[in-house]
Amino acid sequence: MRKSLLILLLFACVATQMWAGTKMNERPKLVVGIVVDQMRWDYLTRYYDQFGDDGFKRLIEEGFSCDNCLINYLPTVTAIGHTSAYTGATPALHGICGNDFFIDDTRVYCCGDTTVNCVGSDSKKGMMSPRNLLSTTIGDQLRMHTDFRSKVIGVSYKDRAAIFPAGRSANAAYWLDAKNVCFISSTYYMNDLPDWAKAYNNELKKNKKAQELNRNIGDDPICGTVTTDMAIAALKGEQLGKGDVTDMLCVSYSQTDVIGHAWGTRGEHTDGAYLQLDKDLGRLLKALDEQVGMGNYLLFLTADHGAAHNYQWMEDHGLNGGAWRVREDVMGSALKTYLRDKLGADMSIINGINGYRVYLNHGKIKEHGLTVSQVKEALIDYARQLPHVQFVMDFEKVNTWSVPDVIRSRALLGYHPHRSGDLLLVLEAGWYEFGPGSSPVGTTHGEWNPYDAHIPLLFYGWEVEHGSTSREVHITDIAPTVTQMLHIQQPNACIGEAITEIIDGD
Repeated sequence: MRKSLLILLLFACVATQMWAGTKMNERPKLVVGIVVDQMRWDYLTRYYDQFGDDGFKRLIEEGFSCDNCLINYLPTVTAIGHTSAYTGATPALHGICGNDFFIDDTRVYCCGDTTVNCVGSDSKKGMMSPRNLLSTTIGDQLRMHTDFRSKVIGVSYKDRAAIFPAGRSANAAYWLDAKNVCFISSTYYMNDLPDWAKAYNNELKKNKKAQELNRNIGDDPICGTVTTDMAIAALKGEQLGKGDVTDMLCVSYSQTDVIGHAWGTRGEHTDGAYLQLDKDLGRLLKALDEQVGMGNYLLFLTADHGAAHNYQWMEDHGLNGGAWRVREDVMGSALKTYLRDKLGADMSIINGINGYRVYLNHGKIKEHGLTVSQVKEALIDYARQLPHVQFVMDFEKVNTWSVPDVIRSRALLGYHPHRSGDLLLVLEAGWYEFGPGSSPVGTTHGEWNPYDAHIPLLFYGWEVEHGSTSREVHITDIAPTVTQMLHIQQPNACIGEAITEIIDGD
């Protein structure tokens, strides 16, 4: 009897080890990452009853929802959000510190690259690459793990939303040249568009509405439709999910951000954008089912940031909010006079304000015979007197500043010493930057507040059981969750933690 039990026990142990070994080598055929630009978490509930059954509602009802996913750094803007979702890192480590930022006094566009040329048109819009990215992405790790046999493709209306998710070793990234109404890439990836991409661009030329909108295509829900069409064309053209290793498709929808900036978080324009996006998601899911097979792909959907309600809408309803006019109220004649009287300096010692961060020109400060510390102290005193500025922080001394821990932590995680400027301004809730090009009925984003930092996070498909969690998770937890499910190494600057409720199915 004892001998029989021992044999059974040994058999069970061997079977368990064999099962574990098999599971370690199991992977989906395809990973699909979707980022919806400027999507607040509460849009999932706001539009739920209006969604059809094939898009968002399918992901919610059949997938896993993280209902308390937060962005854990500052500022909350597009380039950073896309990068953080796919690297599991923050600006402090991945180096993408904004859509635009300064690197040691030189202003750069996040993915601008003068060493490459456009592929697909004669536009300068193609002079882009991921060279400013300092860390690897999910796709990079997947490519390395399979000795670069995996295909990784990025598609979006915005260049930065296609480039950074796909990573530095991606096979390709495609974005829309709105002027010529065609998808383009750069010589960082290729010297000529593949035949399938040329074929889709030829079809796009026949789309009368897209051609008529031209440069304004981002203002219309059709932008999401053509992005979906391009993603499906890439899926089929590259035969993603058809090989013997896992591939990855990164799709980002940008029209929601363009429309939000123009029209705000309420009204027919934003409503129309999300209801059309729901239909486009349904088409994408159908194409994935047909091309890869239900249950054979792992998909996640999130946002790069949320958005504040329009300030006038807030005021009309007796709520706190307002327009913070940087040029007039902050960088205007009052500051010019203050710098002259206080420091004997001119405005050249300040490169600018970007993402609520003040960038000082260290070279010009030295030419004026001043120290950076002197200028910081003077500007902090000045900024503290500005209406609706709640906190002013010196990045290098933020640990000793009397501010809430959540703001301090997010400031530090967003701070790269050569790319994030010198001072951080935090506004009162409901207040946001309003520049010359800002829409009076639109909105923007960038702050720590829940309206900017609380985003949707849905997982669906391969090995994902239906469920939800209200536990606080972060945008940086996406990459370690996906890589653990793939049984590959995390991106090399990842600080996130895998969401075990999804992996363990508990």
